[in-house]
Amino acid sequence: MATADETGRRVQEALDRLAADGRDTEVAEELVRELMAFYGEGLARMVTLLSGGSGALPPVLLADEVVAGLLVLHDLHPEDVERRIVRALDGLPGRPAALVHYADGTATVRLEPSSGGCGCGGADAARDQVAAALACQAPEVTDVRVEQEAAAPVLLQIGRRPAVGAEAR
Repeated sequence: MATADETGRRVQEALDRLAADGRDTEVAEELVRELMAFYGEGLARMVTLLSGGSGALPPVLLADEVVAGLLVLHDLHPEDVERRIVRALDGLPGRPAALVHYADGTATVRLEPSSGGCGCGGADAARDQVAAALACQAPEVTDVRVEQEAAAPVLLQIGRRPAVGAEAR
């Protein structure tokens, strides 16, 4: 089953192939726009019917990646972007990241040490995993930044010197 992000990429790739072949991309783009408008209107009606007009949808629908992606795509998702970011991060196995801040398309996340926040290069893989999770749930996020956790301070312990030689007696 394809995600909304994968489907969007395939549609864009098809449009790019049409453009490269010198075919009439305007007609193809118009076709995509018309189909999107048609499906968007149908989806809006389903949201109204399912929510009884309140806009509140059953959590099971919001948790489904494909349904959530369609709702976001058609600007019908009832949750704000920050709530959707948290939902996407919470859905990752082991919850490897937490939202620190979101503004202007940039989500700043803190990685759990076990997920690559140790400075060993695993942070890039964890960042990619977070970005992929956000692609469908919160496509408004165009940049994911990893906040580096401050290193723990070194604890210096000062004690008495052990006795040496005659002083030990």
